[in-house]
Amino acid sequence: MTSPTQAAGTTADAATVPTTPEKSSGKDPSLTGRSPGQLMWLRFKRDRTGVISALVVLFFFAISALAPVISMLYGKDPYTFYGQEQAGLLDEFGDPTGANGGISSEFWFGLEPNLGRDVFTQLLYGMRTSLYTSIVVTILMVITGVIIGLVGGFYGGKVDYWLGRLTDFLLAFPGQLFFIATMPVITAVFVDPQDETPTYIRALAIIIVLWFLGWMGMSRLVRSSTLSLREREFVEAAKVSGASPWRIIRKELLPNLVTPILVQATYLLPSTILSVAFLSYVGVGFLEPTPDWGRMFAIAGRIYETNPTYMFFPGIAMVIFVVAFNLLGDSVRDAFDPKSGR
Repeated sequence: MTSPTQAAGTTADAATVPTTPEKSSGKDPSLTGRSPGQLMWLRFKRDRTGVISALVVLFFFAISALAPVISMLYGKDPYTFYGQEQAGLLDEFGDPTGANGGISSEFWFGLEPNLGRDVFTQLLYGMRTSLYTSIVVTILMVITGVIIGLVGGFYGGKVDYWLGRLTDFLLAFPGQLFFIATMPVITAVFVDPQDETPTYIRALAIIIVLWFLGWMGMSRLVRSSTLSLREREFVEAAKVSGASPWRIIRKELLPNLVTPILVQATYLLPSTILSVAFLSYVGVGFLEPTPDWGRMFAIAGRIYETNPTYMFFPGIAMVIFVVAFNLLGDSVRDAFDPKSGR
């Protein structure tokens, strides 16, 4: 039988035991009281794959931005014909005399057959060309897709109908054939076909062509998300309060679309890089002497039987970058929406 004193002591002990709502509810105490951005950052930092992928992507962007500095420290450039200026670097067939494509302490990644240019600096500047062009194209595609998707999804009716038909019409174009057929036409608009096309004109033509047929996926994603958001209570409350359509789009809809837009953009950039490389590979993108990833693959395709090493470095670099960026996109998606899972 329990005495009154023991019962009182037991009650007092129970009253002094601290309760932890977070533990009893199964929530992580470290996630309470934080903004959505802070929660996203915490989840992303815990994803080892995402962090490593982000570091790899940042490394590629850093060496591309610092290509002139690295080239100066290295003592070589991507335009000089070292194999023709220095005897003994190329044989009578134009192939590098050293093993593995001429790899040595002087030429880290070897020499380009026939012309004898340095492969290491060719790769650095080729990555720089492809990344910079793809970033501009991706930004334009994201902006265009977001605007058209928001307008069509918010207004609906005839506006959504005609914007949807425009999107369907452009999606019907065969992308690669359209790129190949229209690139010479676009360049001829700016430069006489008998004159040599400057690199910046060719870059502008690539940007126009890829942007023209690249924004539709983003537009459809934003439109579908907008259609579901415009029926929510906070949007209806903003309409009742007399807010203008522009304010509703800017203050209510757009902040709630940041996650799908950002995730889709991380998938658009590597696919755009592949498209830029494809145009150069088939001979309608960047041409000699502009260093470019796709042009390096085109050269490697012609000499792989005699010099397979030349394809190794640009191929490995592109595979690592594309895989890292896709994994980064998955990690960003999971950080924003942990319920999505992988």
